[in-house]
Amino acid sequence: MKETQYNLLAGLFCDAILEVEDVQFPIHRITLYECSLYFQALFKLRTTTGQVFHIPLVSPDILRIIIEFAYTGSVASTEDNVQELMMTADMLNIVGIIKACSHFIGEHLCPQNCVGIWQFTNICHSSELRCKAFRYIIQHFEEVVPSEEFLQLSVEELTVFIGKDELNVRIESIVFEAILRWIAHIPREREQHIAVLLSQVRLGLTSKEYIVNKVITNMLVQNNLECKKIENKSLQMIWHKNSRRSLRSGLSNTLARPRVPNSVLLSSGGWSDGNPICDIETYDFPADLWINISDKLEYPRAYHGTVFLNGYVYFLGGFDRVEYFNNVVRLDLSTHTWQEVAPMHYRRCYVSVTVLNGFIYALGGSDGLVRLNTAERYCPETNQWTLIAPMYLLRSDASCTVLHGKIYICGGFTGTECLQTAEYYDPEINQWTMTSPMSTNRSGLSATAYNNQIYVVGGCDGHSRLATAETYNSQTNTWHQLSPMLTRRSNFCLDVIHDKIYVVGGYDGSAITQMAEVYNPRTNVWYEISMPDIPRSGASSCVVTGILNMADYTLSRDSLPYLNLDIFDENSWDSD
Repeated sequence: MKETQYNLLAGLFCDAILEVEDVQFPIHRITLYECSLYFQALFKLRTTTGQVFHIPLVSPDILRIIIEFAYTGSVASTEDNVQELMMTADMLNIVGIIKACSHFIGEHLCPQNCVGIWQFTNICHSSELRCKAFRYIIQHFEEVVPSEEFLQLSVEELTVFIGKDELNVRIESIVFEAILRWIAHIPREREQHIAVLLSQVRLGLTSKEYIVNKVITNMLVQNNLECKKIENKSLQMIWHKNSRRSLRSGLSNTLARPRVPNSVLLSSGGWSDGNPICDIETYDFPADLWINISDKLEYPRAYHGTVFLNGYVYFLGGFDRVEYFNNVVRLDLSTHTWQEVAPMHYRRCYVSVTVLNGFIYALGGSDGLVRLNTAERYCPETNQWTLIAPMYLLRSDASCTVLHGKIYICGGFTGTECLQTAEYYDPEINQWTMTSPMSTNRSGLSATAYNNQIYVVGGCDGHSRLATAETYNSQTNTWHQLSPMLTRRSNFCLDVIHDKIYVVGGYDGSAITQMAEVYNPRTNVWYEISMPDIPRSGASSCVVTGILNMADYTLSRDSLPYLNLDIFDENSWDSD
């Protein structure tokens, strides 16, 4: 329709012609004059009606799109023409097309093209696109490394990326192996850069075994004196960190400086010292430290639900010792501002919450009088809650998670018994289906999905708190036992970050526990991590990922201690 509008207008009252490669476009000067400084200067030079203006270095197809934009305000960009169109718009100073192309390209970033797009902004300036591509490379570094474009980075560009605190990698050895891949692409030209690149690897975050077995044995490293100095300093840092508990959260030294995570665990509210609280903490897992952030809940709440969606953390239901809530508030993490959104249909304490396909689901809980089997979902776009099919059983103190497009809810309390059962919801047919039961009754448990399985941990069986854990295989409809937690607990926080399952707080049967631990599914082993500042039970947590101001919710790396290795005797540490 918009293209037709230009075609109809172009033949009427035209006062100039644009020509490229013998193709002519009748136009109205005033229309193009308003969209570009280039055309303003061009038309001021010659004002005679009907003149032909030759436009150099532009193809007919691209000029047609530019003219249509001037008439319609719409840009017909595609993956095939967008870069040429953006370069032409940059040359002709058409800001509207540059912005439209930048947005289009930014929406199509992927590990295979992000490096090329970032380099493209060197010749076609767009600060917005350049920043977006840079952030994408930083956040998806592990997926970018295997791409062909990664190999086209210059040594200066690669040094910038791997030197960033914000580089998102599961383990630091990935950075070292990325360097080796980059060098191996053109070894004769690139081997000379090994020391410069190795100096940006946080080898002090690896282990003595990795450095001895993987780094020192590399021929490029062996033959470079500067690399040997880097190895030696890294080993000293590892030794000092392991021997001094105060250094285990990391150092500000480049070689042992923890990366800033792309994800943090956010824990809110709960019971502490006999009262519900407003405090919010985040867990910075590379630094193994908890941060009590400045944002607070507007009023105390416990046994509520928390989810992260589209840059907001939503807090649902719960109670404050007196009132059971159906209200929902959300925190805008970028602006640190609060907003109340539509309330749920039911008051829900001990509620189970999750996110699926952009909707927030609230399941079961207690309204203060009875346990619920009702369920509802929230649409952020319409700010409305809609009731969905009720569950088969009344469930408060249950836990839910998403696996393969379905919502699984496990265990809980009916008001008279702790449940052993689980069921799942299929949103396509609005129907619940029972699964095989867990190995034991669990109320106040936590569940999460990871690696195509559901992990269920802790809770209370009606008599005692549990440390046991098990997984559910939806393909075989079977449960399997795992290693138990180090601490028995119910009503605690559980989340998955970077292939590990973190648990914190809860009630151990006699008191609120401050203990926190992490489970490695690959080794089936639990181990302790640092404790939060506030012991709490009945708190709620979620994982916050990919926000631009992650520094607001993590520890400043500059605040970490600096280790001056010059003051230590070389014989004061075990380098064997």
